[in-house]
Amino acid sequence: MKQNITLSLEKELIKKGKIIASKKETSLSRLLSDFLKEIINEEERYELSKRKAINILNKGYHLGGKTLCSREELHER
Repeated sequence: MKQNITLSLEKELIKKGKIIASKKETSLSRLLSDFLKEIINEEERYELSKRKAINILNKGYHLGGKTLCSREELHER
């Protein structure tokens, strides 16, 4: 579902945006919409990657080897 919004942009920015949109055979509205979608997709991919990395860090890594003594035994005084 589409919804109209009102933006306030500098005239020169609109002019240059229309030229770019014309070169790409699209509208300024479509150009802005596509750009916003791209930003949102990047943000979602970043958040997904961040959650995966945090899960990996929370889980930890098993690097092999055996525990020879407990932490308490190492720090006896």
